Amino acid sequence: MKEKKAKYKQIIDAAIVVIAENGYHSAQVSKIAKQAGVADGTIYLYFKNKEDILISLFRERLMNHIAEVKKSIDAKQTAAEKLFALIEKHFQMLVHDRNLAVVLQLELRQVNKELRRRINEIFKEYLKVIDEVIEFGKKTGEFRQDLDLRLARQMIFGTMDETATTWVMKDQKYDLLAIAEKIPELLINGFKSNHS
Repeated sequence: MKEKKAKYKQIIDAAIVVIAENGYHSAQVSKIAKQAGVADGTIYLYFKNKEDILISLFRERLMNHIAEVKKSIDAKQTAAEKLFALIEKHFQMLVHDRNLAVVLQLELRQVNKELRRRINEIFKEYLKVIDEVIEFGKKTGEFRQDLDLRLARQMIFGTMDETATTWVMKDQKYDLLAIAEKIPELLINGFKSNHS
């Protein structure tokens, strides 16, 4: 069982590298098998097809990430601290695995509508974590009571996503984690002057 799990992870890791280097559409199963150091047929013992590899890759990495984010958020006292922890963890995941960053930020946008729909089903769990931070902030009075949950969620995730996509497209030439510190303050306090 342990060996099976290790092989599964090996294939997922290989798929991330191959998709990042070749793009999803050119990432043949044979290339993934070669990168993983397994026979082509071995892939099909674990996955139905290339689409299944992508869905599994996304589920595996996102569920692990959500667990880490929740642990980090739970340790914080204020909504502002929780928001910073969420953003910092998101960017750490991307900085830690630059191939994964390419896959998440660029390649997932290239896949067909049905595949995106299946990925979005998994992704909803991540959005729930963002909702929890917003609801916590409303409950403690740090955030306005009339704050629109959906709009606030879109602003938080949209800012993280656009910042990460730009970082990937600029070949990761600047410090993404340094930017993580600025986003919560900007989202919470907006553009207003300290003098007003």
